Parts: sequence; structure tokens; C-alpha cells
Amino acid sequence: MTRRIPARAAAIALVALLLGGCGVGAAPASVVAPAPSPSPSVSPAIAGTAARITAALGASGLQLSVPQVAFRPAESPLLAAAPRAVYQVKLPDDQEHGFLVVYEFPDPPAATAAAQEQVAYVESGPGRVQFPTDAQFVFRQLGSTLVFYDWSPSATTDPRAPDIAAALATVGQGFTIQG
Repeated sequence: MTRRIPARAAAIALVALLLGGCGVGAAPASVVAPAPSPSPSVSPAIAGTAARITAALGASGLQLSVPQVAFRPAESPLLAAAPRAVYQVKLPDDQEHGFLVVYEFPDPPAATAAAQEQVAYVESGPGRVQFPTDAQFVFRQLGSTLVFYDWSPSATTDPRAPDIAAALATVGQGFTIQG
């Protein structure tokens, strides 16, 4: 009789596992609601920074938009882990460039620390090889957000690419990245 109890307990456990796998989580597809389509949502801090960028670009006749392709620049660990929004300034003669990223941090000191880390990374060998040799950088802080934009005179085909950099240079405070 003592041998039957462990065997019976094992059988009951096995049946419970099998039935559990067919339970609530396995509802017919017609009952499961479709997943909502992704919608771009940004925090108030990122939205505020994007509004400032939009105004600065607008003064130069440029427009900020949400890109239709994925983009992610080379980033230091703090930037890579931060919430972000990617934007693009589309230029008529260069639809493949003009990307910029707005990162958000808990507070301005955290943003400053992340900016210093990114500057050190981009100036280092491993960071520097991620960009064209003539890359130019605009790296700005506005409160708890950072704005990162890079462009290359040899890679762009639109003469207005420097206008993006000039407009962004009017937003927040800057960090210099040596080429």
C-alpha cells in the first residue's frame, strides 16, 4: 500500500499538469482579443524637448518627423539603457539621414553623467569607429533629456544637413565631442 501512494500522487500531479496546460491560457483564438497596435507615446519630458527641437528647426524651415525606418546610433551603456524617442529631419535630397535621438533620465544630474559617458565613449577607439571619420556631432542637454545628432559632410547629399546641426545647437546646453 505504501508503494501505491507515491505512484498515485505522481499520476495525479501529471494529470494536473496536463490539464493546467489546456486551461484558461488556451482559449480559442476567436475569444482572445487582438493585441493593440503599437502607438508612439513619449513621456512629457521627451515631448517637451521634441517641441523645443521642432521650434528650433522650424525657424530654419526644417521639420521634425517620426522616421519610417529603425535607427539607433552607437551608444554608451547609460544611453543604451535609457528611454528614448527617435526622430528624423527629412531633407529633400537626403532621405536616409537626419536622425536624432532624445533620451530621458530621472533628473538633470543623471543626464549630465550619461552625457559625459557618451562623450568619452564616442571619443574612444571603439566608439569612434562607429561613425564616419568626418562625423560632426551635436549633443545637447535640456533638463533631464539629452539630444544626440550626428552627420557627415561626406555622407550627406543635401546641402541643408548643416542647418539641422545649427538649429539643434540652439536647444539646451551643449557637450563637445572631439573628432
